Amino acid sequence: MLEWRLLGRAALVSGILVACGPGSESGSTPASAPEPAPASGSQAAEASQVSAAATAEAEQIFATRCYTCHGSAGAGDGPASASLTPTPRDLQDPDWQQSVSDEHIEQIIQYGGAAVGRSPAMPGNPDLTAKPEVVAALRAYVRGLAPR
Repeated sequence: MLEWRLLGRAALVSGILVACGPGSESGSTPASAPEPAPASGSQAAEASQVSAAATAEAEQIFATRCYTCHGSAGAGDGPASASLTPTPRDLQDPDWQQSVSDEHIEQIIQYGGAAVGRSPAMPGNPDLTAKPEVVAALRAYVRGLAPR
């Protein structure tokens, strides 16, 4: 149970947040991120290969960079979301989750929205390009935000 909790929290975010670039932390302390449901099938096998350290780093990144736009539960309702056009992606949306590949999520986390033909307001996280395990943990976290 603890392993799933850690994996779910780390699986986070796939960089889909406007004011989420490196060093652009919110001035307020965000609420803790929700515990996404455990991954299933191949996602569970892949998630089990992500280290606890990468999971913890991914959780911290989501709570500081992604939260601002995507909100603590990834619903696109963070404190900065009301002032953004387009509004931040609702990472919980099952239709969106089904429509994107893991590679798409990892690309947007690392390189931002413009890199995948989406809003340039979603910043990249170039500091993560040298951290593929953390990117995988963020992607798994984002996948875990979808309702079961």
